[in-house]
Amino acid sequence: MEIGRMLKRFFRSKSMSLIFINIAVIIFFYLLNNNYLNKDNIRGMMNTVSTAGILGVGVAFLLMGGGMDLAAGAEGCFGAVVVALLMRAGIPWPIAILLGLVFGIIAGGINSFFVNKLNFMGFITTLGMSSIYGGLSLVISNNNNIAINDQTFWKMGSYAVFGIFPMPFVIMVFLIIIYGFILAKTRFGRSILMCGGNRQAARLAGLNPKRIVTILYMNCAMLATLSGSVLAARMHNASPTALSSAALSAITASVLGGVSFMGGGGNISGLFFGLLLLNSFNNGLIVIEVPSYWQVVTQGGLLIIALCVDFFSTRARDASLKKSRMTKTA
Repeated sequence: MEIGRMLKRFFRSKSMSLIFINIAVIIFFYLLNNNYLNKDNIRGMMNTVSTAGILGVGVAFLLMGGGMDLAAGAEGCFGAVVVALLMRAGIPWPIAILLGLVFGIIAGGINSFFVNKLNFMGFITTLGMSSIYGGLSLVISNNNNIAINDQTFWKMGSYAVFGIFPMPFVIMVFLIIIYGFILAKTRFGRSILMCGGNRQAARLAGLNPKRIVTILYMNCAMLATLSGSVLAARMHNASPTALSSAALSAITASVLGGVSFMGGGGNISGLFFGLLLLNSFNNGLIVIEVPSYWQVVTQGGLLIIALCVDFFSTRARDASLKKSRMTKTA
């Protein structure tokens, strides 16, 4: 009986729904073009999912905590450019990446200062910071890609584990496992959801919502920088614009995967399946030679659909809780 209930919950979960949708999308595009599932295309999809996924883990955590970082893509670009310039100056790549991550932490701290101390809206604050970091990336790179010639560094983006899984994909999976454990099994993970769901209740429960949000902003910008560095290793150069739309992709995938846009709900596995759906669909459009600008339309449409689903599911959940309280009172 208990196993039956567990299976019932599993098949009702949003992650399971996304699995079936992903399978349907993959079969659809494979029937249109058999090259959709060839080795090179699959590896390309894994690399694309990985870059957005590394950044998306931080974005999803921040959304669950009630925040938002539209500057994540620009932070990733700026961090990658900084790492490339440090390597050109003769600094070994592991140290250069660590310094880049420190920049990410500082950038996240700046974002949280405006949100927590000055009470600015996260949406507006990070939109402005996105322009600043994006502009600085163009300034310090002179609007050019910065070539990286360290072949050891390249392996972080091109080496394939067991000859199958690209290293960026392995890094992303590792982060999803670690952050999924933090969210599901630790007090801090539960604190994130409580903070995102109701800050006042979280404060009354003895938590410090501002401290939690600060950590989440720092974590988000740090992972964005890591994502930019991994992409630079794969492309052998740091681009000041390569991740310009990554924040929107991460938000879309997160909400598609069940992360509440208003905070307080979601899981990391849903982010992965949301990213897979977004990228498998966009890649399918490329394979069947649909003009690339339709990808932008698709992404916007999927985000609107995901937001509608999130809105109605949140309203249904609130109505259910209200009904439950009325029943108990009666």
